[in-house]
Amino acid sequence: MPDTPTPHDDAESPASSPSRADLDLVIITGVSGGGRSTVARALENVGYYVVDNLPQALMVTMAELAFESSAEVTRRTAMVLDVRSHAFSVDLTGAVKELRARGFRPRVVFLDAQDDVLIRRFESVRRAHPLQGSGRLLDGIVAERELLTDARDEADVVIDTSHLNVNQLRSRVEELFAVASARSLRVTVLSFGFKYGLPQDADFVLDARFLPNPFWVPELRDHTGREAEVSEFVLGQPGANNFVDDYADLIRRATPGFEREGKRYVTVAIGCTGGKHRSVAIAEALALRLRDAGLSAYAHHRDLGRE
Repeated sequence: MPDTPTPHDDAESPASSPSRADLDLVIITGVSGGGRSTVARALENVGYYVVDNLPQALMVTMAELAFESSAEVTRRTAMVLDVRSHAFSVDLTGAVKELRARGFRPRVVFLDAQDDVLIRRFESVRRAHPLQGSGRLLDGIVAERELLTDARDEADVVIDTSHLNVNQLRSRVEELFAVASARSLRVTVLSFGFKYGLPQDADFVLDARFLPNPFWVPELRDHTGREAEVSEFVLGQPGANNFVDDYADLIRRATPGFEREGKRYVTVAIGCTGGKHRSVAIAEALALRLRDAGLSAYAHHRDLGRE
């Protein structure tokens, strides 16, 4: 007679072995000049083994090597892709699908920026765009955007770096990846100023300009929404706390649906005129409400300090 499995046998079954889904795998891509090198360094700071300028054709091979490695350092692996191939879009889409078919659960991060910002960045380093050929910088940027359309649409998180300096981008990446489980939803509550433009990476956009502006209160003008006197002024206005509570409840109720659909990052943008007082105070309060509700949430202030 065949042996009957014992409870001990079950405990040692292959189901208890590490799986490809356990590998914390991040894929970084985006427009040239969008900040991939800065993101690579930030991921190294929080413990990722980073492979920079990896050709798309080697993505699956690299993931398998990281999975098969016995080294603890490769348990968190990030691949920064080289986008200089005209076959990039097909390569990336197909490679990500193959990774998922093999059991991996990669997170794709797309870095974007406005065209005028990209032009300034290339001109400041006197470097040609990799796809411009004999044309202008803008020609290369437009060609690359067309190439990257599918990659951007399928990304788990899009980070607009237009208004971020190197330190701000590094900080945002470290906040996203330092402590969160790869399987949990992360909520970024982003304050911004309408006069500097809408965030391109927002899932929700809220408007805090219905509240009185502390800018017109002389003793508050030079302070920010992160300081107690401004926060108390903003949140003490009629309707302010209801605004925060209602949106916290909306996001909390939507969270199970996001998780069922595999969405791992949500950006809630809150704007006021300059991004210094009202939106900052509301963003801090909303992030706190979401954390109190058991969500992984943090506040990020895009335009604070720009005035």
